[in-house]
Amino acid sequence: MNLGTLLVVWVVTAVSLYIISKLPVGVEIDTPGKAFLSAAILGIVTTVVRPLLRVLFAVPNILTFDLLSGFFTFVISVVCFGLAAWLVQGFRLRFGIWSAIIGALALSIISSLIYKLLGV
Repeated sequence: MNLGTLLVVWVVTAVSLYIISKLPVGVEIDTPGKAFLSAAILGIVTTVVRPLLRVLFAVPNILTFDLLSGFFTFVISVVCFGLAAWLVQGFRLRFGIWSAIIGALALSIISSLIYKLLGV
């Protein structure tokens, strides 16, 4: 991934997080600056934690013949979302795991819409 692509992903994620914080889903981000910091931390957490969790979920994936691989991928996203909120002061999940679940889902949907609008 080149620097330009990385910057686009970072900005789209930050804007998506800030939009999500304005929705009544229990995801709170204090300022736009905290949204950019949260997006950076989420990217780092995802880069580090996702491969570890994929190894952890390898056995359940094999046992379910990959039928639940989308579910396990979503669980990994929720864990990364929650971990990023835990690491960044000013990024809170008001309703705990429920906010992480809804926030991860909303992040996926909103960032996808922004990418479509950008033609990326």
